[in-house]
Amino acid sequence: MNPDLRPTPGSIPTSPGVYRFRDEHHRVIYVGKAKNLRARLSSYFQDPAGLHPRTQAMVSAAADVDWTLVGTEVEALQLEYSWIKEYDPRFNVRYRDDKSYPYLAVTLDEEVPRVQVMRGAKRSGTRYFGPYGHAWAIRETVDLLLRVFPVRTCSAGVYRSARSSGRPCLLGYIGKCSAPCVGRIDTSEHRALAEDFCSFMAGDANRFIRRLEKEMREAAQEQDYERAARLRDDIQALRTALEKQAVVLGESTDCDVIALSQDELQAAAQVFYVRGGRIRGQRGWVVDKVEDVDTGQLVERFLAQTYGGGESSDSSRDVPREVLVSDAPSDHGAVAAWLGELRGAAVEVRVPQRGDKKTLMETVHKNAEQTLTRHKTQRAGDLTTRSRALEEIQEALGLDEAPLRIECYDISNLMGEHVVASMVVFEDGLARKSEYRRFNVRGSAGADDTGSMYEVLTRRFSRYLDSAKKAGEAGGAVSTGDGPETVKPSSETGGGTEGAFAYPPNLVVVDGGRPQVQAARRALDELGISDIAVCGLAKRLEEVWLPEEEDPVILPRAGEGLYLLQRVRDEAHRFAVTYHRQKRAKALTGSALDDVPGLGPARRNALLKHFGSVKKLAAASQEEIAQVQGIGPAIAAAIHAKLTGDTEDDSSRSAGKRESENGG
Repeated sequence: MNPDLRPTPGSIPTSPGVYRFRDEHHRVIYVGKAKNLRARLSSYFQDPAGLHPRTQAMVSAAADVDWTLVGTEVEALQLEYSWIKEYDPRFNVRYRDDKSYPYLAVTLDEEVPRVQVMRGAKRSGTRYFGPYGHAWAIRETVDLLLRVFPVRTCSAGVYRSARSSGRPCLLGYIGKCSAPCVGRIDTSEHRALAEDFCSFMAGDANRFIRRLEKEMREAAQEQDYERAARLRDDIQALRTALEKQAVVLGESTDCDVIALSQDELQAAAQVFYVRGGRIRGQRGWVVDKVEDVDTGQLVERFLAQTYGGGESSDSSRDVPREVLVSDAPSDHGAVAAWLGELRGAAVEVRVPQRGDKKTLMETVHKNAEQTLTRHKTQRAGDLTTRSRALEEIQEALGLDEAPLRIECYDISNLMGEHVVASMVVFEDGLARKSEYRRFNVRGSAGADDTGSMYEVLTRRFSRYLDSAKKAGEAGGAVSTGDGPETVKPSSETGGGTEGAFAYPPNLVVVDGGRPQVQAARRALDELGISDIAVCGLAKRLEEVWLPEEEDPVILPRAGEGLYLLQRVRDEAHRFAVTYHRQKRAKALTGSALDDVPGLGPARRNALLKHFGSVKKLAAASQEEIAQVQGIGPAIAAAIHAKLTGDTEDDSSRSAGKRESENGG
């Protein structure tokens, strides 16, 4: 940390405000807000070892900090968003679209408004509807509505050409354009048509349908059946356009439904736009979590970016009466007040708890989860991205070559019972599941994670050396730690497990910090293997540990290298936990509890979850067993008797007594 960065004690005010961290080139790298500037800024100037890695990286890059006082928390929120938009700081969360969404747009700022498909940033003076998943969906809707609202859809060039020639385009001839270019309708009447089109799209559909039905009945009474038939078809066109938009809530409901899904490095947001009770559009964002924020802060950042006025000067049109969120924003009151100021009326921001709105929120959350999964899958499957990830790992760890084969190990146990380990293999950045392996930790060293890690690595690489020795005797290439040569598969090495252990990795990753890494390194050193790199990934702070270093290596949070290491570590953890659960379930299912009356699978699982093992269950008292949900006093007594052998002892004593009485 720059020693000149910290302001003089007492110089920071305790008022609400917004602060900026700048780097040595005076570029703004982070913007934040605070109810109490002194308390918030002081948190950055503690011992760097106690800071989150993302915060630590930001403070390390900063050379100066300044702040601006504001009157209220709402003003702080407004100024924070304005500065983030102006400076685009690299350590602030910035949501980006997971794809380019098309909108149905009406250019009300033009003399003769036009209906068209638009993408990208919103323009002032243009009314937007959507977004839609596909441009063809917009064109289908517009084609249906042009029967009733024949608004211009042609480009500026086509419009000028028709006006100069005095002949309308094809849509003008077939009645799907009112042809203002040739004077069939004046500009004020055409604008009224465009505004009616916008009203229908905004949810005021029933008014137009009722009006057309009234005109149809009047035409039928006047025996103008041709006009009545046209009106009937117009009504059907409007109803068909409405049917394309799913009804999810009451007709009077206008709301945005926002849900987030996240992992350690990324988050995805999904929004359903509901107007008049119908889903009018859907949109998704993804973000790299370069900033140390919790879920509530992510929601707050999202609301600020979505409604902050950056895409349209007329922000009040975009803010509905109600904003439903999957998690409450961190500063709920200020966010609600700010949105109310934008809309010019009260805005309710809340988490739905029951009913149709909660059901819809669950649907939106599933879409957010799918967005995040799809983004991660695309990111992991891209060859260029995988290559960049391996290069970043090579550079960060100081490896001689990119780690084309990575093996990761994780230990799973419950209070020392049923200790197991997993080995997962990634080659060229992709999982190679055929070479995954599981270990039962059976030695006395398995009492803790470091001892278990030492045992597992020793067993795995002893098998590797055995395979290398067999391959050498058969004339294959051998690696004993003195060079980069690897064992080639042959008939002597065998298939299955033996073949999997025949290939050495370029990098061994362990789930844990420095103790686990040092245990893994010790196992390799004792086997004489020195050409395999070892590192650990600590789950809490995503720090990369090397056995010979006292301080961790901090990889860029948004980098592909850390993302790949995290995927490898999470896969090893999943594989280990799955095996551990199988072992625990088998231990109870095949135990002496099988013939206890009234004890089915659900209750056995509840006992396992509560006590962790049959051994601990046997050591529990009858009263402790009865405290488990679903286990009554009678079943608890039966379990206790079965595991402690009280029934057998009583029977033995009774039998002995009878024998004594009979002189046996």
